[in-house]
Amino acid sequence: MNARQTAAEVVVVDYGLGNLRSVTRGLERAGAEVTLSADPGDFGAADGIVLPGVGAFSEGMDNAGPFREALEDEAEAGTPLFGICLGMQMLLTTSEEADHAGQGDAEGLDLVPGQNVRFPRDRTVPHMGWNELDVQRDHPLVDGVDSVGSKPPRADGTGGSVDGEYAYFVHSYYAVPDDEQAVVATTDYGTDFASIVANEAGNVFGTQFHPEKSGETGLRILRNYVDYCLDRR
Repeated sequence: MNARQTAAEVVVVDYGLGNLRSVTRGLERAGAEVTLSADPGDFGAADGIVLPGVGAFSEGMDNAGPFREALEDEAEAGTPLFGICLGMQMLLTTSEEADHAGQGDAEGLDLVPGQNVRFPRDRTVPHMGWNELDVQRDHPLVDGVDSVGSKPPRADGTGGSVDGEYAYFVHSYYAVPDDEQAVVATTDYGTDFASIVANEAGNVFGTQFHPEKSGETGLRILRNYVDYCLDRR
């Protein structure tokens, strides 16, 4: 069996927002075979689905409207669904951003129940640059974290702990899940906020930071995602 046959087949959702080239390159470096698609019909054959995003919550949800039902179906079916930055915020129920911008209510995917809120006024926004990850609990996305006794580093040096490692952030709002157990990792920016979240089943999750821009730490997380997709086949 060749490498192509054993690679995880990942669909990156092209809904008009997001740094798709960087995300695609990052996933390919992590060992995935990536399809960039604007067709929800492609989701069913994928091992995993990635929802990237940059920009405003309301615009993201408007653009993602045609994908909502398919994303909900795949999440229910157990497909690994990974939201990045705005994509993570879209996994939640609502966001203060739409109201702050005078755009009324904007309904998220509600796959990780909760709300996105703006940083306090005494914080400079956007929160931009490198910041530390504080892992709160085990999840395949942070596999290898020493504090929860996960698997050791791989032979190529990847793996090992991401607890205490740094990732790259650009955002003004952050997720507050209804269930504290949905928080996989936090980051301190004057207040501790959820930097990685996951649903109760574990197959829907997101990072507030950009793993594709986070060096070896981000690549480790993307490889964990690809491994998880293969494990779920």
